[in-house]
Amino acid sequence: MSDPICPLCLRPIPPGARQSLHHLVPKLKGGKGGPTVLLHQICHNEIHATLTEAELAREFDTVEKLRAHPRIAGFVAWVGKRPPGFHSKTPGGRRKRR
Repeated sequence: MSDPICPLCLRPIPPGARQSLHHLVPKLKGGKGGPTVLLHQICHNEIHATLTEAELAREFDTVEKLRAHPRIAGFVAWVGKRPPGFHSKTPGGRRKRR
């Protein structure tokens, strides 16, 4: 059986790689029990470093919408050049709280 593919960066998620489930609509915004996607942990971290829970619920509730966000698109281009099991601290810091 082949490794699952991360829908954000489109790289395989090998066994032992850091990974997590992302709720497309945050649990705190009504997404409990809703659709989830398996992502590399670094990809998941980037989503939450870039967007607030409200933005995720309101505007970025699909992988396609996430991939279209300018910062996330830049991250996807960058991480796509890394090996599938690559992990590091999320560059660029946390989003600014409003």
